[in-house]
Amino acid sequence: MAKMTNTKPGPESELALRKKSGSFGPYIKRYWQLYALLALPLLYLLVFKYAPMIYIQIAFKKYKLNMSVWEMPWAKNNGFEYFIKAFSSKDFRLALRNTIKLNLLDLIVGFPAPIIFALILNELPFPKFKKTVQTIAYMPHFLSWVIISSLALQLFAPGDGLVNMVIEKVTGQSVPFLNDPDHWVGTYIGVGVWQSFGWNSIVYLAAIAGINQELYEAADVDGAGRFRKMWNITLPSIRPTIVVLLIMNLGNILGGGFDRPFAMSNNLVLRASEVIATYVYKTGIKGLQFSLTTAVGLFQSVVGVFFLLMANWLSRKLGERGIW
Repeated sequence: MAKMTNTKPGPESELALRKKSGSFGPYIKRYWQLYALLALPLLYLLVFKYAPMIYIQIAFKKYKLNMSVWEMPWAKNNGFEYFIKAFSSKDFRLALRNTIKLNLLDLIVGFPAPIIFALILNELPFPKFKKTVQTIAYMPHFLSWVIISSLALQLFAPGDGLVNMVIEKVTGQSVPFLNDPDHWVGTYIGVGVWQSFGWNSIVYLAAIAGINQELYEAADVDGAGRFRKMWNITLPSIRPTIVVLLIMNLGNILGGGFDRPFAMSNNLVLRASEVIATYVYKTGIKGLQFSLTTAVGLFQSVVGVFFLLMANWLSRKLGERGIW
């Protein structure tokens, strides 16, 4: 006679039952510790993320240091004075163009890099060597962009840079990696990929680790090689992870950090290195034009949300899960 097991429903299945019955009291009473753990994160979000949103009004008002945000007078053109001023500024249009250009190049070059690295790392047969390669690849992520820009200067500086010294001995002339805008863009993207690909591969390696090994065993029986297993098993299995991360990266198409372009920039390449983040710093913080740069930041956020929603909608139309 088979032994009967008494299984209790988990929190998710029990929550579904409570939804049907319309009674959440016993459920909350039983799992209140789980919700109590959310108290501090929710408080952090409310205090540091949502409460400051009341100052978004500055984008539509004339900033006055001695007035509260509620007392400040509205800007001209129905509050859109600073949006019009921003789009009529050559400096902002240049920063907008550079932001889109650099982020798109980062996406095209930098997004596939951790996927390829994770696939190659997964095929390495020696565990110790694999761990060593992983550690070396992760290390640049923990360096600040100030340190990385100093390393880039030592390596790529014209004349006395290590890379340029080798190139000059071979070809007879150095390459202006950091002085010419076109070469600077390539250096900027390459250094960014080097800094992030190892750390970003962690998510893909975790997804690969969750693949059912019986699929590979069945492929071995059918005589499939490593490349065929990678193409027909590994990549399709991690495709949902790739799609979710791609959507999140598309949402940041007008974003990007401040440290990287600011640390790697110099006066010779400003027409290629000036991005929205550095424009906001120079115009808003140093130039004290807070209303103008708040309008720029709001525009940047709205466009980022639009790209995020569109990418998520497109992924669901193509049969993928998306973010929600």
